[in-house]
Amino acid sequence: KLLVFASEVSRAIDDARGHGWTIGDVSHDFRALVAAKDKEIERLSRAYAVRLTKAGAEVIAGRAVLQDPHTIDVDGRIITAARILIATGGVPKRPPGNWITSDDAFHLPALPKRIGILGGGYIGVEFAHIFAGLGAKVTLVHRDKQVLRGFDPDVRELVTAQLGAHGIEIVCCTELVQRGNILHASGRDIEVDLAMAAIGRDPNTRDLGLEAAGVKSDAKGFIPVDEYSRTNVEHIFAVGDVTGRVALTPIAIREGHAVADTLFGNRPTPIVHHLIPTAVFSQPPAAGVGLTEPVARETHDVVVFRAKFRPMRYALSGRDEQVMIKLLVDRKTDRVLGLHVVGPDAPEIVQAAAIAITMGATKADLDRTFALHPTTAEELVLLR
Repeated sequence: KLLVFASEVSRAIDDARGHGWTIGDVSHDFRALVAAKDKEIERLSRAYAVRLTKAGAEVIAGRAVLQDPHTIDVDGRIITAARILIATGGVPKRPPGNWITSDDAFHLPALPKRIGILGGGYIGVEFAHIFAGLGAKVTLVHRDKQVLRGFDPDVRELVTAQLGAHGIEIVCCTELVQRGNILHASGRDIEVDLAMAAIGRDPNTRDLGLEAAGVKSDAKGFIPVDEYSRTNVEHIFAVGDVTGRVALTPIAIREGHAVADTLFGNRPTPIVHHLIPTAVFSQPPAAGVGLTEPVARETHDVVVFRAKFRPMRYALSGRDEQVMIKLLVDRKTDRVLGLHVVGPDAPEIVQAAAIAITMGATKADLDRTFALHPTTAEELVLLR
């Protein structure tokens, strides 16, 4: 997200001219950005370590391997525990060839002039905008004509269009061959200085000692768990990306809280992965909560409310960029089934609206809510 903020500055500079600002020569120091990012991450890491220590937790740095159902070896130090929680996360998939991943992208010594990105999911789309915003020429290679598979169709259409509007070329292909600095896709050669793969993540369970502890994993290495995040071993739990459920940081945190409540709070807390708000920090960002239109129509009689407009913030800058707000409502119950937004404030709007939707908000509830003008979010209560 720090890199997203940095890349958005170029858009702000472009818009500033329409508001009467005179902008002189502008340049970007990529090394300075990386150094500032590293400094902030180091600060956050120290802060988390301090919080853990204050909470009475012992922090041990090292490589941990399960030895048996109650024993962990951390670089030669043996630790036994009545209960164990596995939260080792995931690692980016890396195809054969000379590819970097999103992990490597955070530590580039310089910004390449031409970057090819393989994959049109969250990570691929976000990094395409980051690199383009910082001045690189970006080509996104994806097997579909639209990015963000699994998102609402209207969101996919608009985000795909905005990639092109930002000078990011999308190449649709089913086969890709890498030859040195050439990516051969769809019958053409794309010359790049850097190739980045953003094709998903694998669970970080390799050489973890799951077999020694009796913990089962599936063919891909994910650890199956029940609604309490319990593995097949009664006292061993797993949360986050390693379980293959929902690979989002807030979900992993929530799952961890639930395990703590269940084990030590005398409050058994199952996790139901329902009505999860999600966001893609593209430019502009996209966010949603609840069902997409195709999924909603499988089980509901759906009424669609949609608004598409240019936000006021672009009235003077002349930026030709649209906001889209889409609301899905059950015709029979009037309950809101899903909300999908593309626009500058999409994540903030969806996070706030997710509270009401989780509480069972109806279209009538929105209709009787006063609008806050002038805002993008007011469209939520003005949709007719």
